Amino acid sequence: MSQIAPLISDLAVILISAGLVTLLFKWLKQPVVLGYIVAGILAGPAIEQIPTVSDIESIHIWADIGVIFLLFALGLDFSFKKLMKVGGTAVIGAITVVIGMMTVGYITGLSLGWGHMNSLFLGGMLSMSSTTIIFKAFDDMGLRNQRFAGVVFGILVVEDLFAVLLMVLLSTLAVSKHVEGLELLNSVIKLGAFLLFCFVVGIYLIPSFLKKARGFLNDETLLIVSIGLCLGMVIIATKAGFSAALGAFVMGSILAETVEAENIEHLVKPVKNLFGAVFFVSVGMLIDPVLLWQYKVPIIILTLVVMIGQIGFASFGVLLSGQPLKIAIQSGFSLAQIGEFAFIIASLGLTLKVTDHYLYPIVVAVSVITTFFTPYMIRLAEPAYKIADRVIPNSWKKFLVRYSSGSNTIRQKSAWDKLLKALMRIVGTYTAVSLVLIFIWLEFVAPLITREIPGIKGAILALCLILALISPMLRAIMMKKNHSEEFLQLWNDSKYNRGPLVSLIILRILLCIGMVMLPVAQLLNLKVGIVLSVASAVIAIIIFSKKLKKQSILMERHFFSNLTARETEAEKKAPINQRFANHLLERDLHLADFEVRPNSPSMGKTLLELNFRQKCNVNIVTIIRGNKRINIPGGNERLYPYDKLVVVGGDDDLEHFRKYIEERYRLSNTNTISGNTEEINMEQFTIVSGSRLIGRTIVESGIRDKAACLVIGIERGTTSIMNPPPSTVFEEGDIIWIVGEREKVLRLSEGKKL
Repeated sequence: MSQIAPLISDLAVILISAGLVTLLFKWLKQPVVLGYIVAGILAGPAIEQIPTVSDIESIHIWADIGVIFLLFALGLDFSFKKLMKVGGTAVIGAITVVIGMMTVGYITGLSLGWGHMNSLFLGGMLSMSSTTIIFKAFDDMGLRNQRFAGVVFGILVVEDLFAVLLMVLLSTLAVSKHVEGLELLNSVIKLGAFLLFCFVVGIYLIPSFLKKARGFLNDETLLIVSIGLCLGMVIIATKAGFSAALGAFVMGSILAETVEAENIEHLVKPVKNLFGAVFFVSVGMLIDPVLLWQYKVPIIILTLVVMIGQIGFASFGVLLSGQPLKIAIQSGFSLAQIGEFAFIIASLGLTLKVTDHYLYPIVVAVSVITTFFTPYMIRLAEPAYKIADRVIPNSWKKFLVRYSSGSNTIRQKSAWDKLLKALMRIVGTYTAVSLVLIFIWLEFVAPLITREIPGIKGAILALCLILALISPMLRAIMMKKNHSEEFLQLWNDSKYNRGPLVSLIILRILLCIGMVMLPVAQLLNLKVGIVLSVASAVIAIIIFSKKLKKQSILMERHFFSNLTARETEAEKKAPINQRFANHLLERDLHLADFEVRPNSPSMGKTLLELNFRQKCNVNIVTIIRGNKRINIPGGNERLYPYDKLVVVGGDDDLEHFRKYIEERYRLSNTNTISGNTEEINMEQFTIVSGSRLIGRTIVESGIRDKAACLVIGIERGTTSIMNPPPSTVFEEGDIIWIVGEREKVLRLSEGKKL
């Protein structure tokens, strides 16, 4: 009789136990990840009464594959471009949480006598909330349409990136066994250069490859190609001294910018679910219930630290970013748990043999408890806010209102600010890519060339090839923005600007000369003066070469075309621009979209007849009908089946509106939107002295008729006027809340004619 390999029989035990337990947890309406952990306890060596896994080491290999696919899927949902859009609230909130919880976790570990390295890893485990758990909780509770949910999702996006970076830094510290400032800084710089190089080169090459191969890609081949790219980046990352998880995450974030991203995510999901289940079951297999009872006091302490710390730091961070108190408290209570990254960091500590065996099950137990309490903590946010609102002195409340309002006011960026930020982005990106290319070339490619063609000929050939490779980027460093609108404005505004502007050009030229000197000195072994002369001559050729200018422009266009391809495709389909939906401004006001169902009582009626503004205290700012977008629709506009309504209002008002039109909120991207009409945005501006609006009513100003904008609120002193009547007269110092196309809103804020 033939024998079954232990790996197959062990996998059968894992999947059978996982399947049965997760069905039970689904019936109990509990997160599936908790079911996997319980299944792991049942399948592990802790339970001797039932068939268990015989070869745990083999399962760890499957678990490692699970981590790779978990991080790959996370990267597909992440994208570095999404990080640019989450706004200051998410960045400030995430930084506050991570730094605060890292510090508290480290101090708590030392207080429990767990030692330096255990405490350091503990801080990392306690600093990351669970993206999976929060998404599911919001879905189950119908809260994804709430304003604070957008803030929480933004924080989770930033935390995902911090978690990946933290894994790299903890690995570095674990290997060195001690903390050295220069060594840590070197690791951070190396990591940043690696991420930037992979992202830039990946965006330049991979979307183009997928586009050209599109005719040959069906579901099967696309899945194979995607997994191949993922594992290929895993190899590159490990060769560069980083973890396999980082490589998977980077490739996922690159593929997230392609048009095929959603299809890839759909195809990879079953693979991720399979190996992810094995990973979470392997987490449970390392838990000994007896050990948990032995460490019940530290588990209770850490559970309280997570809940209190996450709520406190997240609420403070969101409040610090300029959000209202209610949003801050709701966000803090939503983040009061730890999840999948805690398991991954705990596994990393065990793999590197730098953490004690008891830390892993303790952290898993804390994660299970905090995950279980997540829905209840979210529900407690509203009562907690009411208590805080009663307790906080009125003077503090007024300060928070002013702080929140002031942080969201439109500020016109100076030309210097725009120019310097653009130059920092361009110079930083191209310099990092050029230096990495030079390093790779000198380390690996040049020795191959000189081995095949020895002597000066091989060295000159290697030098010419690397200079040809980096010359378009060098030209971009030196010449980009030298004829931009900001540069010319500063040049013409004042003669005192010309010196600094010329200095910026000279500094960039010197930077490029220095980069060219690196391969020249390495390959030709000349004296410094000659090397400098050769580098200067090369730079002069690059500057005056029209062919290189054209090549540089084409490369940049190709890169940005690949970078924005998915976004361009999505904007044609999305009923609402997520940049505006995520950039929430007024206290309880934000944008949401709804669909008119065929059986809705609103169907066929005009907006004037429906009178949503008076009945629900909301405003319809856009109607999307098939390929047509109607911004600021008039009262005579009728609603038809499947119209998408972009609505602005508060959380309670939007909930009332949803019930009124008999439809549950859902995002839909099935329709194609064409045309050059801009997206609707909500902004605020202050009426300053000399404004043409002072003394005019809303009707006389022509804001609606001429600019197609809608005034939805006025803050005057300590009073707020919601949905002001058309006869309201504007006064100096009024803070106006307005909805309309961004360019028109900006013209109004600048006091320009309509």
